[in-house]
Amino acid sequence: MENQLDRVIDEEISSIATFYNQIDDKNLQTVSMTELYDQSFQKRPPIIDGLILPGTYIFAGAPKLGKSFLMLQIAYHVATGTDMWGYHAHKGTVLYLALEDDLRRLQERLFRMFGTECADDLYLATRSDTLEGNLINQMEAFRDDHPDTTLIIIDTLQKVKEQGNDKYSYANDYETIGKLKAFTDFTGISLLIVHHTRKQQSDDHFEMISGTTAIHGAADGAFILHKDKRVGSEAILEISGRDQMDQKLYLNRNAETLIWEITKVEAEEITPPADPILEKVAAFTNKFFCWEGSPSEFVKLLGLDMAPNKLTMYLNVNLGRLAQEYNVEYKSMRTHDGRRIRVIYDPWKA
Repeated sequence: MENQLDRVIDEEISSIATFYNQIDDKNLQTVSMTELYDQSFQKRPPIIDGLILPGTYIFAGAPKLGKSFLMLQIAYHVATGTDMWGYHAHKGTVLYLALEDDLRRLQERLFRMFGTECADDLYLATRSDTLEGNLINQMEAFRDDHPDTTLIIIDTLQKVKEQGNDKYSYANDYETIGKLKAFTDFTGISLLIVHHTRKQQSDDHFEMISGTTAIHGAADGAFILHKDKRVGSEAILEISGRDQMDQKLYLNRNAETLIWEITKVEAEEITPPADPILEKVAAFTNKFFCWEGSPSEFVKLLGLDMAPNKLTMYLNVNLGRLAQEYNVEYKSMRTHDGRRIRVIYDPWKA
């Protein structure tokens, strides 16, 4: 089973590499709607279910609010694979660029928060190059050395911005975040970028992110940590993103450990209705665990009144739901014998 899943992943990586190698700077690379539906894109798993997804995210808040403590907390839970606030964390290697700290301060903070329960897969650095320099290559080199890296935290954005690029222009901000987003789009990891908010208040807290609107607009989403009372231990974490539901988390900071604890969650969770076609695919795959064949054979086995090519398109589009809701890995491919479908039930996700 493990070899079969590895083969699916290897094929997806190969197809992505082939696509990028075919890019021609002189001509637009277009795809028709039919061709688009004919492709299947493997959905990247979350870092922390319902909380942190692959992509580039801004994490903003006022200075000295406790952002770095929360970053260490997130990093620790991902590196150890332990749930955070009831959200399931998927274990992976974490790189935390604590560029405003030193090793002594990091040691003191981690010990106060977690004692001697170490996270072997949490790596920390207090220096890095800038985006103008070698930062992207440094992160790529770290990922090459640690292929299971799922999360990188940059604390803070100002420390890695191009030297002398302090002008607040939309173009500069968009280019800065765009470089980081290109890295996460290619690698599939999650990048949390710590940033500051402005002193000017706004009813929409996301409008308080320092800089132009390009910083939030170019990223995949943002987290805003704010307090109603500066001296209080309570705070609110607001979350907004392209691929996740908006949430408002009410937090309280433990006075002894300085760990952020959750007290309440506000979220409008949208649950899609049951899909009869996906349920038939899941029931079939759960019974046989692994099957491969032509779309025509699959339509007959499922007992569907549906054209084989339409079923292939349907499953291509709903690949993510099959994996997340039904624990079924799906792959569509072309061979010299024609179109083939492969479905694998992954019991470890159940």
